[in-house]
Amino acid sequence: MEKLKSHQLEITVFICGAMTMVLELVAARVLSPYVGSSNLIWTSIIGIMLICMSLGYWVGGKIADKKQDLKDLSQFIWISAISTSLIPIFETIVVNGLANILSEELIIVAITSATFLFGIPSFMLATVSPIAVKFKNNEEEQVGTVSGKISSLSTIGSIFGTFFAGFVLIPQVGVNNIILGSSILLLVLAFLIYPNKKIKQIIEAVITLISIILLIIVGKYIFKNAHPDIINDLDTEYSRIWVKNVNIAENLSYKTLQVDRGLESYINEQTGEMGAAYLSYYDLFEYYNKNAKSTLMIGGAAYTYPKHYFKNYENNTMDVVEIDEKMTEIAKKEFNLDTTNQNLKIFHQDGRSYLNYSDSKYDTILIDAFKGLNAPFELTTYEAMCKAKERLNDNGVVITNLISTLEGDDAKFLEHEYATYKAAFDDVKVFRVKENAKKDEIQNFILVGIKGKPEMNDEVKEKYENLLKTEMTNYSTKKAISTDDYAPIGN
Repeated sequence: MEKLKSHQLEITVFICGAMTMVLELVAARVLSPYVGSSNLIWTSIIGIMLICMSLGYWVGGKIADKKQDLKDLSQFIWISAISTSLIPIFETIVVNGLANILSEELIIVAITSATFLFGIPSFMLATVSPIAVKFKNNEEEQVGTVSGKISSLSTIGSIFGTFFAGFVLIPQVGVNNIILGSSILLLVLAFLIYPNKKIKQIIEAVITLISIILLIIVGKYIFKNAHPDIINDLDTEYSRIWVKNVNIAENLSYKTLQVDRGLESYINEQTGEMGAAYLSYYDLFEYYNKNAKSTLMIGGAAYTYPKHYFKNYENNTMDVVEIDEKMTEIAKKEFNLDTTNQNLKIFHQDGRSYLNYSDSKYDTILIDAFKGLNAPFELTTYEAMCKAKERLNDNGVVITNLISTLEGDDAKFLEHEYATYKAAFDDVKVFRVKENAKKDEIQNFILVGIKGKPEMNDEVKEKYENLLKTEMTNYSTKKAISTDDYAPIGN
């Protein structure tokens, strides 16, 4: 066995450990527009990658016991580099294809997609640790110490990869560039540890490098052809975001903002008007509280409603809490948000945190932070609503949009939230945005929580007659309230 260069294996183990966690975070971002990012999806991704890694550890150990050759280690990393560069192609061919066919079976889509896209690189990278243990054990003849050191280095690499990818790479560099960089880094690592390199290995490395770059380019081309309506594909600290131009008819098109699978905002490009019907229900604050002048909105997205708000209530004030600062930048660039308006203040922080610690008071609180059936549970609980009530002036109202069904398994969001609002507020009203929707169809509902007895604005009642008539006056539920200790809804 040839003499190993000092610390070569340690560096290799560290990098491979880091790359494993980078790929795990990338997996969630790649899959999120097709299957979402709920706990079930994360569980599927993590489970599949752990299965592949377990197999990799087992096979790597078997190979290490049979022979000791750095060529094997190099080739495994080499294969992981190539398979990583295939992810953009598989995203469109496998993930997008399966999501279109199995739109109601997202867990199956997630498991299958994670296996195809990330199974091979996860497997190959996992073989590195047992092979490295065998090499170092022969050098140092202390199996416990060697095993502990290699495992520790792999774990430290994983920790570094997690923080560096999550806090720096994904929001600043983007997933596609991470995939390209990871493929090249793994190729360079494989080349460097290959023993007794000759001109053949140099040529192979150059050909592989060119192939990786071409595969990434082909992947982007295939993606663009499959999604011609996407004009911007962005990664932030919190989400993968697609900005689209969607043509509805010859003279009707919408600019949309999609986060994960959810359509967060869309605006009529011809008129600039907001497209989502549920947003008009936020105007009911004018009816339920005649003296309302100040508004807090939790969840900005493309800032569709704030733009409408200032167009119609230009003397009022609004504070918007949007956790994702990059989302606000997208709203400015793509959706013409005017941040110079003196009556608009924007806070980039978590909505629950703002409710807990802010000293500001409002006449109206609007909540638009729920992504489909998967909601941040901390904004759904009794404790959160009590904090919202504290932030209200006397006779204020909270108006919340949520997505649920009226009956069936997916109706629990509406049922638990209605029970929670009934427990927290003095009066609660619920509206069904789409009256003709089937009872088991996922749809928008509006909850209005009222503090005290605000003076109704009868002067505008006729203006909102079409909205008011959609109130479900006989709605009731026996479901338990959602609390910070027990939240049966959300992700």
